Amino acid sequence: MRNLGKTIAKHRKEHKLKQSQLADRLTSYDIFVKPNTVSAWESGLSLPSSKQLLAICEILNIYDIYTEFIGTNPDNPFRNLNKEGIDKVMEYTYLLEKSGDYKTAEIIPINVIRERKVYFAAVSAGNGSFLDGEDYEMHASADIPEKADFGVHVSGDSMEPVYKDGELIWIEQTSSLEDGETGIFFLDGNAYVKKFQNNKKGAYLVSLNKKYAPMPITENSSFKIFGRVLTG
Repeated sequence: MRNLGKTIAKHRKEHKLKQSQLADRLTSYDIFVKPNTVSAWESGLSLPSSKQLLAICEILNIYDIYTEFIGTNPDNPFRNLNKEGIDKVMEYTYLLEKSGDYKTAEIIPINVIRERKVYFAAVSAGNGSFLDGEDYEMHASADIPEKADFGVHVSGDSMEPVYKDGELIWIEQTSSLEDGETGIFFLDGNAYVKKFQNNKKGAYLVSLNKKYAPMPITENSSFKIFGRVLTG
């Protein structure tokens, strides 16, 4: 193993840095040492910590740490080449890169498989059915939205053409929605998937299929928001 302190000193001098300047550069890595500490490292009186050594290597552009501090790196493909040989390898590397035939393969993102509850009781897009909070099966798929908390099936045609009868929709659980958002709701004993209207015209559950009239929400209504529809 090579003398660590002498190696640091050699590279520091090649970069024309004083010991005080190297100590000052280390502060950008949250390492606070005095110039006499650098002197102690270089004279072999003490050793830098692993964090300190890595920061020194970055400051002094020491990239082959094994070769610099230990000796010939057995994994270094250039270990038996002189400078002329290394220059030829680098020239050939440049030609290979320029050709474009040997580019690193693009990383293809892996689809995340998520698992969520899907309730058996459908929310009615027509005449309504209560959402049973306990009767469900687990559904796993890469197509489940990240924000989804559970899934339900649509029943009826009042939300066509966007949501079809029997379609599985994914829900982000929330107790509040903005005017114009689509969600699932409990209203006077039934569960529905509807568009939420809450503005100066009043509060209503609105169907997308125009043959169904808006359902008013009054102060006497038993009303609850289950969540926000994430599909469709």
